[in-house]
Amino acid sequence: MELLILFALKTQTSLRFLGKRTVRTGKMMVKLQTLNIPEHLGDADATDQESVYVRLRHSIMIGTIAPGTHLTMRGLADAMGLSPTPIREAVRRLSSEGAIEMLPNRRMTVPAMTLDRFEELVALKIALEVHAAERALPYISDIVIEQMRKLDDDMDQALIDEHIDTLTILNQEFHRMLYQVNPNQVSVPAIESVWLQLGPFQRQVVKRVNEFYKIDRHKEILSALRSRNVASLVSAIESDIREGIGRSGRRLLTSSPET
Repeated sequence: MELLILFALKTQTSLRFLGKRTVRTGKMMVKLQTLNIPEHLGDADATDQESVYVRLRHSIMIGTIAPGTHLTMRGLADAMGLSPTPIREAVRRLSSEGAIEMLPNRRMTVPAMTLDRFEELVALKIALEVHAAERALPYISDIVIEQMRKLDDDMDQALIDEHIDTLTILNQEFHRMLYQVNPNQVSVPAIESVWLQLGPFQRQVVKRVNEFYKIDRHKEILSALRSRNVASLVSAIESDIREGIGRSGRRLLTSSPET
């Protein structure tokens, strides 16, 4: 199901929402946008609360809900075809993870991105993913490398086809597959927390990534894994982040990216 959400571009006066019609007053300019919360396969034995949390978290992580989107419990329930009861716990958990911001009057929003917050998240993303890659390298196998290569090929096709959701999901799976080969890893939940907070904004910049992403760093990651070269792997992971979301995101936020 889809939910109609109002985005106020200028909040100088109030706006009433009447069914599927809007009333514009004063100088307010608004547009309607659909809230897309795609289905997500999870644990068949999961509770309703857990299933709702996983589905909503997945939607935010891949960026199908834009930054600044205003939400309500009833609106989320309607969009997901559920009662508000299981929504409340999912929202509470996502709020504690920084993915949803609680507002007065029982309303919520997906946080807008600021430059300072963006720089903090990108720096943390680099530190965590470089650490995870280094720790995973001793456990990598040729079988896993081949599986990652196939994911990367699928990403290339998704980019050609402009299937943004698929591209984002495959990219996360590519990196997750590497980091999780370490049987002692504890960093993936922290990495996914960063993905969650960057997801809505990343969706806005992904179409511009080719302005800065001139070298396919995933191919470099695969090459470093095959040679078991830790220095090359660290360099490729860091460059993948800086030249991907790093520079394109900074351009969107400041119009003067780091060179």
